Amino acid sequence: MSGELLALLTSYGLPALFLILLVTSAGAPFPDSLLLVAVGSFVAQGDLQFVPVVVVGTLGAVAGDQIGYAIGYWGGRPLAARVAGAERIAKAEAFSRKWGGPGIFFSRWLVGPLGPWINITSGMTVYPWLRFAVLDVAGELIWVLLYVSLGRAFSDKVQAIADLLGNLTWVVLGIGVTALLGWKLLQSRRRSARS
Repeated sequence: MSGELLALLTSYGLPALFLILLVTSAGAPFPDSLLLVAVGSFVAQGDLQFVPVVVVGTLGAVAGDQIGYAIGYWGGRPLAARVAGAERIAKAEAFSRKWGGPGIFFSRWLVGPLGPWINITSGMTVYPWLRFAVLDVAGELIWVLLYVSLGRAFSDKVQAIADLLGNLTWVVLGIGVTALLGWKLLQSRRRSARS
């Protein structure tokens, strides 16, 4: 994690947390889960308070998600394709149509890297905003609570947890990619067998 962002957090506290989570939830690539673990460590050391961190962190993440939804809703496919790339948007849109509400909820905290793309495609597919907002708030609240609590509980081991969580994210993504490639290979073989 960037030393500059940690310095920003220690200097500006909750406003910095809100802004960082808003930007990352809107799509900027940054290990925000690791940031929350570090913030949990600050809570354990008494530098920040638990409840305000959870509230502000959740609000920042939800605000960023709403920006993504608005890009998809108001800008539609052309703007979304320019922002994220047509291929990524097509994949995320297929995921959104297939999984709907559970996809929104689980992409907040379990499969976080999909979140920004799901936000955009939820807006593009005109997923009902109120339902999106409720699932978004619930998922982001779980995400913030989970990672801040981990950092708080294991503040003396934050670096080890950060490494583990970083590796775990890659493992989950690797399993997902492997499953997708296996499924595509199976489909290809079935088509070849029919021909």
